[in-house]
Amino acid sequence: MRRFAFALGLIALAVAAPAAAQQMTDPDFHPTVARPAFAADGPVVVIDGAHNNFHTVDGRYAPFVALLRADGYQVRGGTAAFDAGGLDRVGVMVIANAGPSDGGSPFTASEIEAVEAWVRGGGKLLLIADHTPFGSAAEALAIRFGVRMGKGYAFAMTDDGDLTTNLTYPAEAFGDHPIIAGRSADERVASVTAFTGQSLQGPAEAVTLLPMTLGAREARDLPTLQALAERLNGGAARAAALEEFSTPALPAQALAFDHGQGRVVVLGEAGMLSAQVVRFPDGRPETRFGMNVAPGNAQFGLNIMHWLSGLLP
Repeated sequence: MRRFAFALGLIALAVAAPAAAQQMTDPDFHPTVARPAFAADGPVVVIDGAHNNFHTVDGRYAPFVALLRADGYQVRGGTAAFDAGGLDRVGVMVIANAGPSDGGSPFTASEIEAVEAWVRGGGKLLLIADHTPFGSAAEALAIRFGVRMGKGYAFAMTDDGDLTTNLTYPAEAFGDHPIIAGRSADERVASVTAFTGQSLQGPAEAVTLLPMTLGAREARDLPTLQALAERLNGGAARAAALEEFSTPALPAQALAFDHGQGRVVVLGEAGMLSAQVVRFPDGRPETRFGMNVAPGNAQFGLNIMHWLSGLLP
């Protein structure tokens, strides 16, 4: 009987083989930027590290930090609460996979209000929340900006009949938003690959940067996704199994919109802007994901920052 293989991202691999898998930033990934946006002293980008973040400036987002520094940005880690100086002198705030606190939001109500007021007054926010539990952790903050999160594991069925959580967005899926077009033809985003994440729905004024793959669905958590794969492996009818273990995905995996005088980009997947490698001591081939295997992702990340920074209209 044919097995339904499914490719999972960073956390899922760790869950599947916690004792065996060694996960790290890819030591062979060294980003370069042909035409840096800033010669020196570019805008200050803060990578939040004060909210149980899974991706931090010196950790899993070190490859993104290296890319931004190559583009001339000044990047540092954030250690203060947003209502206690964490937004001071920040050009762009990046919140990547803030983790739950006591099972709920890591952001206090006053922090959420502080972030919203800061953006409304001209601040720039890149909010990234991956699959469960990160969608639930970011939900209260996202709702303040009118963004709904799927909070599960988004996936699609491939043409070959496999279940995959690695979603590739080709050039024909994109519109003409400045983040896609870039500053010139050579900066146009050709493709983007997401490596396990959730789906999103934005406010009415939001532009969908990554329209969710046609027919994509979302399972509420990893055990449910695994149960779906097992049911398919057991020969269950696909339509019935999908209906039992998943719901239709929300329409997007990346959004951009103005909020007052500020700007917001929301991504439903974090690994696309990292560069990771997972190695197995039992001889299985290593797995890479992020900008190291999807080169279009780096341009996508740079264009996001250029738009947030005001270099793009």
